[in-house]
Amino acid sequence: MTGREATLTMCHQDGLIIGGLMKRSVVFVHGTGVREKSYNSTFATVRTEIHRIRPGWEVRGCLWGPAQGAKFVRGGISVPGYARSGGGDRTADRDASIAEWDVLYNDPGYELRLLGLRPPPKAGVVRGIPPTKRFLRTVQEFRPSADLVERLDRHGLCADFETALRAVADSPEVRDAATTIDQNGYEHRHAVAKAVVAATLAGAEARGADALAGPARDALLAALSTELSGESRALTGKVAQAVKTSALRAATRWTVDRRGSLSDGMLPMVGDILRYQARGEGIRELIRRTVEHTPGDKVTLLAHSLGGVAAVDLLAMERLDRVDQLVTVGSQAALLYECGALTACEHPDTLPAHFPAAWLNIHDPWDLLSYAAAAVFKGHAHDLEVSNGQPFPHAHSAYWSNAEVWDAVSAWLS
Repeated sequence: MTGREATLTMCHQDGLIIGGLMKRSVVFVHGTGVREKSYNSTFATVRTEIHRIRPGWEVRGCLWGPAQGAKFVRGGISVPGYARSGGGDRTADRDASIAEWDVLYNDPGYELRLLGLRPPPKAGVVRGIPPTKRFLRTVQEFRPSADLVERLDRHGLCADFETALRAVADSPEVRDAATTIDQNGYEHRHAVAKAVVAATLAGAEARGADALAGPARDALLAALSTELSGESRALTGKVAQAVKTSALRAATRWTVDRRGSLSDGMLPMVGDILRYQARGEGIRELIRRTVEHTPGDKVTLLAHSLGGVAAVDLLAMERLDRVDQLVTVGSQAALLYECGALTACEHPDTLPAHFPAAWLNIHDPWDLLSYAAAAVFKGHAHDLEVSNGQPFPHAHSAYWSNAEVWDAVSAWLS
């Protein structure tokens, strides 16, 4: 332990420093893709947890997304067919999705019923098992993998899932939908997955269980849909090539038809990163100004994702005397340094002496946007690996509800 670390360990007690009444504050810097609504939710969690472990501390937020994040300054005109393919209508898309799930909770077979009303596909030469029989066999003989069972068990949904799966598999909606399936059947299998998930959650709610949050529900849906479609990916020979070609065309068409809405969805996440690389001084300035306006004799910066990159850059480029602690969560600072893309310094240069000695870097192996920093920034960063219990990309935003993270932050602040 260095002298600086020993001093931190001995002196910090509930925001006071021995021999004086030094007050500590925490500044929270959010990550890429965050805007007002999601920021408000996350910041409320961060503030509650900080106050729980250190009552009386000031907690300030640095909301940079709306002012410094990416946006289509010309209304998306660079995206071909932007408005026609759903661009600029994210609120409607979101509300429609919520409304759709509301329907499915009350009527899990709704989408399957709509599929059953479609005209049957044109008859053609079929090699092997006909699509209708293959679809029904896949649904009726489906058994979840060990990974899916573990996911269900994590939420206490195994019994509800088994009941829902049998009910959907035996439903007339599935039989009717089978008559309109094409050679690929991806849309039909996905509709089955949605019906099973909706019936599972409705059954759980009926017995008094807490509702599952949207991201967890969507992750469950993605896992189930992938497993139900597994048979198609296992085909071989000419049939496999036909399926791949048709699926690629269908996926491409689906993407083109929704290019505007997909661009809206991708812009905050990807665009924020690109914009920071080109014009990151705006975010760094906002962080510095937030620190300046935050009361207290000492300040801890708590920064997530791209916010962590900006915090590392700022603290390396400027000496902020009151900032003596840095906690980065799910951050890419070490990766950018290795790639030669970190603004503050480039190999073989390293962080300057004025950089805070107390830097805790929290990462989750399942979060593909988080990276270890201790080996890259020796003598500065201290790594802590945690498990958020979520797959990517949900793992990237699940730190704030992970008790392991807050236990580590509490120990670090001490």
